[in-house]
Amino acid sequence: MKYILIGCGRMGAELARILAQRGHGVTVVDENRAAFEKLSLSFHGQVVVGSGFDREVLLRSGIEAADGLAAVTNNDETNVVIARLARHAFGVPRVVARLFDPRKAELYRRLGIQIVAPISWATHRLAELLSYSELDTILSLGSGEVEIVEVEVPPLLAGQKVRDVSRPGEVHIVAVRREGKAFIPSMETVFRKDDFLCVAVLSTSVERLRRMLTLS
Repeated sequence: MKYILIGCGRMGAELARILAQRGHGVTVVDENRAAFEKLSLSFHGQVVVGSGFDREVLLRSGIEAADGLAAVTNNDETNVVIARLARHAFGVPRVVARLFDPRKAELYRRLGIQIVAPISWATHRLAELLSYSELDTILSLGSGEVEIVEVEVPPLLAGQKVRDVSRPGEVHIVAVRREGKAFIPSMETVFRKDDFLCVAVLSTSVERLRRMLTLS
């Protein structure tokens, strides 16, 4: 796969390293040539000096054949404009924009732009680590609105069924790990002692999940 990264700050440089390590073709674009010094010594992708707004720069970067583009400069408006240009002018199939101000997230989503808001995600994650130590967060989705957590079945819950703790639109048991093997449960699956549950839960419903699991 071929990816283009616009912006070679700390996030752009680290993203370039990860994608290149996974065997993808990576091109990094930045207006400041010195920014490329942040790239790891093991990075052997392409670098292009220029503006992500510039059509010629994007063409030199191979945007017409790109499988994805990430706009990760330090400016929200720049990232959104580049993302829209990549999606609508060049038809790049997968486009993501970094967003510093989480208050703008919903507006940009309405424009059809997939965004990543590090500040919002980090804030949710810190709150979880401080408040919900019994729930092990595996993955945060969106900007932290949905969490995938793993938790061991409390003794009082053994013998109850998945439907007893499921709440449509709020709490969903995704999988059960039992004796080293995982499976997708039905609503009638009965919990056993020593089971581990993988649960998708709204961040606003974590406290409710804790109460259902008798963790609070």
